[in-house]
Amino acid sequence: MDTGETSLAAAARELEEETGITVSTADLRQVAAYDAPGRDPRGRYVSVTYTATLPSFVPPMAGGDATAARWWPLDALPHLAFDHAEILADAATR
Repeated sequence: MDTGETSLAAAARELEEETGITVSTADLRQVAAYDAPGRDPRGRYVSVTYTATLPSFVPPMAGGDATAARWWPLDALPHLAFDHAEILADAATR
């Protein structure tokens, strides 16, 4: 998050920066906050996650510090780091 930015605003900004997909903050729904100690070996991180439903297919385009961006079927995901599989499972039930 940038200084003075909410997690909601950061989520919309990061989505656009990393994938080229633009959504309004009103279109984002919070899933949960993930804050378990040790969830990321790089350090102490708290993640607040959101979902958005797009009205039509939008192809993602990598930007920012993303080297690639693409859609994946939930039943064919590659290996995910840390607790990201738990995060996606929670988002899928919303």
